[in-house]
Amino acid sequence: MAKSSPPILKKIDSEAKDVHAKINKKSKPEMKLPIRSLSNVKYRPKEGYFQLLGKNKIRTLTVNTVKTFAQTLKMLAMSKDLVETGRHSTKREAYYQAYNWGAAAFAGQEESDTVMDDAEAMLGVNREQMHFRADEHGGEVAGELTVVDRDRRTKKLIEIDCTAFGSGAYSIPTVVEELKFKTSAKFILAVETKGMFERLVEEDFYDKYHCILVSMGGVPSRACRRFIRRLADDKKLPVYVFTDGDPYGYFNIYRTLKVGSGNAAHLNEYFCVPHARFLGVTPDDIKAYDLPTHPLKEVDKKRANDALKNDPFIKHYKAWQKAIHKMLHMGVRVEQQALAKHGLEFVAREYLPKKLKEISKFLP
Repeated sequence: MAKSSPPILKKIDSEAKDVHAKINKKSKPEMKLPIRSLSNVKYRPKEGYFQLLGKNKIRTLTVNTVKTFAQTLKMLAMSKDLVETGRHSTKREAYYQAYNWGAAAFAGQEESDTVMDDAEAMLGVNREQMHFRADEHGGEVAGELTVVDRDRRTKKLIEIDCTAFGSGAYSIPTVVEELKFKTSAKFILAVETKGMFERLVEEDFYDKYHCILVSMGGVPSRACRRFIRRLADDKKLPVYVFTDGDPYGYFNIYRTLKVGSGNAAHLNEYFCVPHARFLGVTPDDIKAYDLPTHPLKEVDKKRANDALKNDPFIKHYKAWQKAIHKMLHMGVRVEQQALAKHGLEFVAREYLPKKLKEISKFLP
């Protein structure tokens, strides 16, 4: 392999040579993969994200593992071809390409995604480096930001004004590594729901408070998280997160954005925003603003109790433990849109401005 080959190709080549060498020695080839779960991560406050503890699982070629073993090698071969030819494949396209693999074809998309996740974990890279990309929406952006990109056809630099989309917004692309930014904004406000994002745009919130609004659209995609991280690091901007007041908003959305997840612990360094702070909605807000609520579902209670018991991030911060216990005691959850009880303009004119004067009180 040429010395100028991309690092990803060298890693794939190394794995393939190791398998080949063991076969030549008539020994069983193995693949070492990190265990991707909360049980194998530790929250390190200094670094600010979940890191792997080092537990691995060994995938040995046997009668029972032959299909998965073959699929993993075929996935690496597909990646090698994509990188060498300069093309990219969506996860869905990768699944359909595998229809040509005969007995190694995937039974479904979930199986294909799992093997792809295993491959990137084994190599210690992200799937974007392997030239695979997600089919998911990357998120939307509005506010005081100019994104510097390249025209796909001419390769010339172009500037995209995120205040100039009328009633729409700039869509974050699936690959954001080459983007550059120009802004005079004071902070980034990451918003869970598209509805609340559009409400703040309609109320001209970013003009009045000189900020950048990002719609996460639920659990933020990797592209969305990477975009926020790169923008925040590049322009030294604080990041505040605004979600529903429920376990899903707290753990699946906020905690994933801030410190990452157990399932993707090998990538958290690049796809999380350690200095993000939680703006709301909190259990205290329910009483302070007399908000309408909904009862906690059993799945909510289980998610909250599991976090208290098993989530290294929640176990590290007493403020979060206190908030979760209060939520469980109240037995209710609350949506962002509940603030509309006080009028459509309330969240932009009253709730957020008051919150932004008390940043020191934000949950960590």
